[in-house]
Amino acid sequence: MNANLQHRPATAADLGEVVGFPQNAEELFFCYPKAVWPLNVGQLAAAIAERRDSTVVELDGRIAGFANFYQWQHGEFCALGNLMVAPWARGQGVAQYLVEVMENLARERYKAPLMKVSCFNANAGGLLLYSRLGYNAVGIVERRAPDGSRVALMQLEKPLP
Repeated sequence: MNANLQHRPATAADLGEVVGFPQNAEELFFCYPKAVWPLNVGQLAAAIAERRDSTVVELDGRIAGFANFYQWQHGEFCALGNLMVAPWARGQGVAQYLVEVMENLARERYKAPLMKVSCFNANAGGLLLYSRLGYNAVGIVERRAPDGSRVALMQLEKPLP
């Protein structure tokens, strides 16, 4: 794990940086399917307002990652959402660190014995990350991409001991 990684709650001042993380409409769809390309501060602020525990990761003092919970049921589960990593920080352990931070928040703050994540079939990087971190597929549901095409949304879960 990268020793230069730290995390903290996201602030309004972070949003201008975070909206630049998705590099194209497909990346935005993977991390925030309801958003319209290009992501802007208003859309991200709206997501944060209806979600919980929006968190940023800093790598060497720069904002490198962002995530939150889009569902949370105390004592039951949390569902990870809006996971994004800055292009310059990819491949440096930011996503893994951020998932582990969110798992700890789920355990400590919500007493959640289970973490849920959803990942689109075309997001090979995400599927490989979650598999490596111990998430297992529990379902597949059909969704529509922005262009109207059919996509598979993989539903994954991991027990939080």
